[in-house]
Amino acid sequence: MLVLDNAPVHQAELKTKIEEWQERDLFIFFLPKYSPHLNQIEHLWRKIKYEWLKPEAYSNLATLKKAIEAIFSNFGEQYSIKFKESVL
Repeated sequence: MLVLDNAPVHQAELKTKIEEWQERDLFIFFLPKYSPHLNQIEHLWRKIKYEWLKPEAYSNLATLKKAIEAIFSNFGEQYSIKFKESVL
């Protein structure tokens, strides 16, 4: 089974591969067009944008990059998130 997020780029760029995989009996499952509840990265980015980033982080691109790098560097220690188990 292969799960794809239904982004147009996946369907366009992988079209020939998807057809080949289906011929080999690989089941292709496309997530609904907009399904943030099924995509854990959406939960992480929501936490980053609305809880962990401070307003001053948006003052310029360098400051934003530094703030995001600090979050990723300290993820699991200072920053953590509990993901719900997948329903798939």
